[in-house]
Amino acid sequence: MNRLRILYCLGLLCLATLPLYSQPTGKGDRITGPNFATRSPILAKHGMVATSHPLATQIALDILKQGGTAVDAAIAANAALGVIEPNNGGIGGDLFAIVWSAKDRKLYGLNASGRSPKGLTYDSLKTILGQQKLIPLYGPLSVSVPGAVDGWFQLHQRFGKLSMSSLLVPSIRYAREGVPVPQVIAYSWQVAANRLATNEPMIHEFNNFRKTFLIDGKAPVQGQVFRNPDLATTYEKIAKGGRDAFYKGAVADVIDRYARKAGLYLRKSDLATHQSTWIKPVSVNYRGYDVYELPPNGQGISVLQMLNIVEGFDLKSLGHNSAEYLHVLVEAKKLAFEDRARYYADPDFTKASINWLLSKEYAAKRRKLIDLKKASEHLDAGDPGLRSGDTVYLTVADDQGNIVSLIQSNMLEFGSGMVPDGLGFVFHNRGTSFNLQPNHANVYAPGKRPFNTIIPGFVMKNGEPFLSFGVMGGAMQPQGHLQVLCNMIDFGMNVQEAGDAARFSHSGSSEPIGTSMIDGGRLALESGISSEVRAALEARGHHLAPTDFFGGHQAIQWDAVNRVYWGATEMRKDGQAAGY
Repeated sequence: MNRLRILYCLGLLCLATLPLYSQPTGKGDRITGPNFATRSPILAKHGMVATSHPLATQIALDILKQGGTAVDAAIAANAALGVIEPNNGGIGGDLFAIVWSAKDRKLYGLNASGRSPKGLTYDSLKTILGQQKLIPLYGPLSVSVPGAVDGWFQLHQRFGKLSMSSLLVPSIRYAREGVPVPQVIAYSWQVAANRLATNEPMIHEFNNFRKTFLIDGKAPVQGQVFRNPDLATTYEKIAKGGRDAFYKGAVADVIDRYARKAGLYLRKSDLATHQSTWIKPVSVNYRGYDVYELPPNGQGISVLQMLNIVEGFDLKSLGHNSAEYLHVLVEAKKLAFEDRARYYADPDFTKASINWLLSKEYAAKRRKLIDLKKASEHLDAGDPGLRSGDTVYLTVADDQGNIVSLIQSNMLEFGSGMVPDGLGFVFHNRGTSFNLQPNHANVYAPGKRPFNTIIPGFVMKNGEPFLSFGVMGGAMQPQGHLQVLCNMIDFGMNVQEAGDAARFSHSGSSEPIGTSMIDGGRLALESGISSEVRAALEARGHHLAPTDFFGGHQAIQWDAVNRVYWGATEMRKDGQAAGY
C-alpha cells in the first residue's frame, strides 16, 4: 500500500471515528449576506489577528496593544500554538513567512525550513531502507533539522520591537498552568494519537510521546486541561539564551544525546550550522491582482501555475461550484501538481526555470490539455527546461501597516512521533518528503532541504497590500489558496465568505516523493455542493470519495480606501479573528 493510499485511508478512518450522536438537520439563517457564511468579517482600524486558536489570537492582540509589531505578535502567537495546538505545530518543525514592511513598502520572504542530517549519505539511507521505496512516515529517518526557532529570531531581528523574552512569557505561563483543549483540536489529537500508537514499532522512545502529549495514556478530550511543563522550561531557555540555546547550547545538547540514543542521524553540528534564508517572493498577475508565494523548496508556485491556467476561462460565467467550474479547477490542479512532483526541490541543489513555469505562455500550453468533458487519468509534467547549476497558519497586521503571513508545521500531526527527553516538543517528519530516485530534483542528499508543503500567501493590488492569507493542510493548501482567491476575485465574496464557501479537495496526484497519478485520483466535495453537481462530475470521469479534511483558512484583507482591516477565520477550525 503506497503512502497516498495510506493517507487516503486515514481520511476514511477520521470519518469512522466521528461521534455517533444525533445531529441537527439544518443551520440557522443570516439576515444579510449569503447563508453559507458562518459570521461577518471582523473589522478594525489599528490591528488585526487571525489564528487557529482564540487564545493565540488574544496573545497576539495583547502584544499589538503593548506596542509590538505585527511580527512580534506573530511570533508570540506561533509560540503559543506550540503549547495549545501541539499536534499541528511547534518548535520541532519548520516555518515560512511573507512580511509586508510598510516602512520599506516591500515584501520580504523567509524560508526557515531545515536540512537533512549531514552524516547520513544517500547510499547509507538506501542500505538502511533495503527494498522500501519511500522514507517511513514515522521514526528516526523522517527527522530533519527544525527551522522554526531560527525563523522567529530572523524575523524578530529585522522586524521586531519588543524583547523576545517578553514574547514567550504568555506561552510559558500557559504551558505551566495548562489550557483547556477545544473541540476540533481534541478530535484531531485523538485521531493522531491513535495513528501513532499503531505505528509505535517505528517510533523509538515512544514513552516520551505518551508522557508529554497524553493524559493517563489517552489524548485529552474537549474541555480537559493540558499542561506541558517541559516545553515551558525549553521556552525559558530560549528566552534567556536566544536562538543559540536551541541550536548550539543546552537544548542542542539534549537533542544530540537523544538522537544518538534513539537512532536519529541528527547531530548538534547539524543544528549549529543551520540558518534560515531570506528569499524574494514570486508572483503572477491574476485579473489585476498580484498574487505572491514563496519559491521552492515549498509548493507555493503551484498556486501561481493554477491561477495562470484558470485565467483563460470565464469562471464567473460557469457559476460558483458548478460542475463546469469545479472540473476546470481540479484539472488545473492536476496539471500544476505534475510539475510540482517533478521540479519542486531545494534550489541549492537543483535549479528549475521558475520564470518559465510561471509564464503565461507556458500556462496557455498546459491549458490546452484540459478536456472540458472528461477528467484526466494520467498527465505528464511540462518541460520548463531544468537548468544545471498537519500545520498552523496565522496572520497579523499592526497599526503601522505592517502585515505578516506566517505558516508553521510538524508536517503530519505530531510529526515523527519522537519527543527528545524533557524538551516538551515533537520532531517533525519533513524528511519523509524526499524522493529516492537518483536523478530526481527532490532526491535525498545530506544537508538538503526536502520538498515542503507549507505556504504563506499574499496579494497586492495597485501597489498596496490587499490580502494576507493561508489555508493549512498538506496538498490541500494550494487547492485552498486557489479556491479562496477565485471566491474573492472572480465571485466578489468578502474575506470571511471566501473561506466559508464549500470546497473540493483532490488527492492522488503525482507527488515529489515519487508516486504517480495513474487513475485520475480522488475528488472529495463538502456537503454544500449539490447532488446534481456530484453526478455531473462523476459523468465526466471524476472518482468521488469522502474525506473530513478541507484545510484551515485565516486571512486579513486591507481596505486601502477606508483604511480598515478585515479579518476572517476558519469555521472548520477552533480559530478566531480579532482586532482593535
